[in-house]
Amino acid sequence: MTATQEKTLARREHTNGATPGAGRTEVSEPAGTRGRTSIADTVVVKIAGRAAREVPGVHDMGGGLSRTLGAVRDRVPGGRPNAGRGVKVEVGERQAAIDVELVVEYGVPVPDVAREVRENVIGAVERITGLEVVEVNIAVTDVHLPGDDQDDTGESRVA
Repeated sequence: MTATQEKTLARREHTNGATPGAGRTEVSEPAGTRGRTSIADTVVVKIAGRAAREVPGVHDMGGGLSRTLGAVRDRVPGGRPNAGRGVKVEVGERQAAIDVELVVEYGVPVPDVAREVRENVIGAVERITGLEVVEVNIAVTDVHLPGDDQDDTGESRVA
């Protein structure tokens, strides 16, 4: 038994003179509060990424290089889209700060999209993880124009 486990057990022992570890003891703490829960950064990244993508007007996420690499990986057989692309987080014991890079659809008011993304990300992360989100910083890195996804059908300028 480690020193931490011994301290925890000693703290839980009933104070009526029971010998530590002998027999059954009463525990004053509710079962749901015994122990700690830690949430990895990747969990918050995935939740925030998914919540941001749910907002109408968000075309893609990430900067130019991360989107290019992500597109290549998505085309590889068996490649899965990266749910956290374009999201960076700092996670503490009780709080999280989140940075999101977005590509918005042309014609959609950027401030409205940013507000909705911020609200959706905060709501999802706080609801799912119980962490307090102190800020969501949004960087719009590009605008998706109609026809950007179509292949270039023009003739090549070089022979």
